[in-house]
Amino acid sequence: MPLTDLASGVSFLASAVNSLVVENGRGGALIVDTGLDDSHARKLLAALAERGLTPSAILNTHSHADHHGGNAFMLKRFPDLPIYAPPLEAAIIKHPLLEPLYLFGACPPPELQSKFLLAPASPAQPIAAGQHLLGGVEVELIDIAGHAVQMFAVRVGAVLYAADGLFGPESLQKHPLTFCADSAAQKASAQRLGALAGVEVVLVGHGAPTTDLAELVRVNLAAYERTTSAVEQAIAGRAASVDDVLAEVCRLLELEMTQASAVVLNRAVISAHLTELCAAGRARLQVQGNRLLFAAHTNSG
Repeated sequence: MPLTDLASGVSFLASAVNSLVVENGRGGALIVDTGLDDSHARKLLAALAERGLTPSAILNTHSHADHHGGNAFMLKRFPDLPIYAPPLEAAIIKHPLLEPLYLFGACPPPELQSKFLLAPASPAQPIAAGQHLLGGVEVELIDIAGHAVQMFAVRVGAVLYAADGLFGPESLQKHPLTFCADSAAQKASAQRLGALAGVEVVLVGHGAPTTDLAELVRVNLAAYERTTSAVEQAIAGRAASVDDVLAEVCRLLELEMTQASAVVLNRAVISAHLTELCAAGRARLQVQGNRLLFAAHTNSG
């Protein structure tokens, strides 16, 4: 599959997870996100070779396995390739067991150690937000925490790679419980991206590019608020555990989970929105009958 151009010297490999390619003008290219696995990395290297390019550096926008699972294969071909990521995310990329560990809350069973939650380790270096020269390419890294505890959007001139700070409409429809570690930060980051001036084309981590940043932000914020509303509805008039709330939200949104990975991922989404509701004074946490429960906040306490 060939690369698709976004602007002069900026292109991407379209896939379930997109990879951004930014040329340095000397035959090299910064690769932003390497996909889920070896298969994606092979296609990416083949697409680069078609254009006479070799990778000069990798930037992982965050530590979810589907965005750095291709690192290991690329390092086999280019052992000295530098890899960069936000500081906390770099630690997880170096020690990827941390991803299923934090989702499950303990050493994860085999069902939670698939490639979708546990990528091969790679030596990512921590890097802060701001202007950087990576692999011979000047980029602006924008802090957009929320989907992950730390995450970068990448801006190159008028091109914005939003990573998983925004999702394409089809992805939002397919996955109405959009993953997040901090739902309040997720919403704030989407609004921050929407306020950027001079953006002519936006590429998301999952979905097709668009020239309408404002509309993309609008549909994402609506989807995030829909989840918050469903969670609040699930605790109305009762105290419920996270699992109780998850089951009710799935009923409200007409979702059916059949895999352990889907349950732990969606359980984290519910927890994030419950935390947001508690911080806003719209819910409260309590311990009752040896259970951790959440209830809608009332003036009577």
